[in-house]
Amino acid sequence: MKTAFLMTLLTLLLVMVGDAAGGRQGMIVMLIFSLGMNFMAYWNSDKMVLAQYRARQVDENSAPGLYGIVKRLAQRANLPMPKVYIIDDQVPNAFATGRNPEHAAVAVTTALMNYLSPKEIEGVLGHELTHVKNRDILISTVAASLAGVITTISRFALWFGGGRDRENSNPIAAVLMLVLAPIAAALIQMAVSRSREYKADEGGGELCGDPNYLADALEKISMYSTRRTMQNATEATAHMFIMCPFSARDMQKLFSTHPSTEERVKLLRQQAQEMKRQGKLQP
Repeated sequence: MKTAFLMTLLTLLLVMVGDAAGGRQGMIVMLIFSLGMNFMAYWNSDKMVLAQYRARQVDENSAPGLYGIVKRLAQRANLPMPKVYIIDDQVPNAFATGRNPEHAAVAVTTALMNYLSPKEIEGVLGHELTHVKNRDILISTVAASLAGVITTISRFALWFGGGRDRENSNPIAAVLMLVLAPIAAALIQMAVSRSREYKADEGGGELCGDPNYLADALEKISMYSTRRTMQNATEATAHMFIMCPFSARDMQKLFSTHPSTEERVKLLRQQAQEMKRQGKLQP
C-alpha cells in the first residue's frame, strides 16, 4: 500500500509539473507521458540498465562459480533461474533487474568477484534475489524514471516560463511548484529505495544462511566503493545497486539513495545473533 501510494504521488507530481509548465494541455501531455513511461519501464527497464552498464551475459560454462551460487540461491528461494551478467568495472557492486521473477537478471562487477569470498558473494546475491522475490526492482525503476522526468521538465519550465493559459495564476506558486517538485520526487524515490533495502538485507541474510556473510560483504564493498565512482553510473540507477555506485566525494552532490552501511551491518549482526539462538545459522 505504501509503495502504491508513493508511485501514485509521483505520477501526480508529474501531472502538476505539467500543469505549471503548460497549463491544462501540459497536464494532459504529462499524464499521457507518465502512462507511456510506466509502460516502457515495465517492459524494457532491465534491457536499458544492462545495456547502460555494458553487462555481458554468462552461463554455467563461462562463469561456473558465479552461476552456481545464483542457481543454489534461486532454488532455495523457490525462484526461476534468473539471467546472470558480469560488468567489467573496478568498483565492487551488484544489482538485480527485471519486471518480475520470471524475467529477472542479476549482475555483479568483476571487482566484486575478485575482492569478496564465495560466502560473501552469496550474501550479496541473496540480497539481490530477495529484491527479485519481493518485486522491488520494477517499482524502484519506475520511481526513478518518473523522478528524473519531473526534474528535467521542471528545469526546462524554469528556464522557459510557465503555461500560456495561466494568466490568473499566482506566478510565485508556480515557481515554487517547479522548484519543489524535483525535491519531492527525489525524496519519494529515496523512501521507496531505503525501506526496501532493509527488507532485502534481512531476506538476503536468511537466504544465504548467515547474515554475517552479507554484513562482511557490505563492509568490504563500502571500503572500496567510497574511493571511486563506477563507470556509467547515473543518479537514476544509483538506487538499484546494493551500494551507491558514487564515490564519497560525488555522493555529496546527491540525495543518498541507501541507508548507512553502519546501520545495515548492525541490523544484520543482530539478525545473525537471533538466528544463532534459534539454531537457524547454516555452516
